[in-house]
Amino acid sequence: MNNLELAEQYIRQAQVRIKYSSKALEDGEYPYVIRQAQESVELALKGVLRLIGAEPPKWHDVGPILKDLKEKFPEWFRSMIDDFASISRELRREREPAMYGDEETATPPYKLYSRSDAERAVRNAKRVVEGCRKLLEEWKKAGTDES
Repeated sequence: MNNLELAEQYIRQAQVRIKYSSKALEDGEYPYVIRQAQESVELALKGVLRLIGAEPPKWHDVGPILKDLKEKFPEWFRSMIDDFASISRELRREREPAMYGDEETATPPYKLYSRSDAERAVRNAKRVVEGCRKLLEEWKKAGTDES
């Protein structure tokens, strides 16, 4: 599998997580929404790193790497990187609490998040995934493959 194929798979999986996070939002499963939104952002951003031939790290927030490699992206995408990195950082901080709750205070996940939190997470994740999907489509049309 080359980098383009991997990028496509990562971004497809990001879209799947958006789909299920939207369903979970309807069901009131707010912690699950947060977790799925975080995973979708992580996958989408790792996908665009693959597009430029960069090996994504094994950690969850790749925003700093995206910023370091900003010049490898088209101008329209570069203009979004700071915003995408902020979204990644914010959702990364919520990854474990969304799954396990606040272990220090013994607060379960369902008491930590509101509908508003979940809606914001989905909205932000959709922005990131859509931007990454658009970049992927442009990359494919240009026939660029850094594999």
